[in-house]
Amino acid sequence: MKGTTMKITVDPARCQGYANCVAAAPDAFDIDDVTGKAVLLRTEGDPGEIREAARSCPVAAISVEG
Repeated sequence: MKGTTMKITVDPARCQGYANCVAAAPDAFDIDDVTGKAVLLRTEGDPGEIREAARSCPVAAISVEG
């Protein structure tokens, strides 16, 4: 359901900038132009997309609670 608030964290030490999260949930994630790492844009959104973004991360840099 849209608008659900979850605790989402991105571990910048693990992130390698593959951008799978951006492909899965473009409203919630982006890649920082300077660091090349994923950044969280917001904690509200489609929970299915956000969970898929976390699952699709090949280095498990994203965690989702809630």
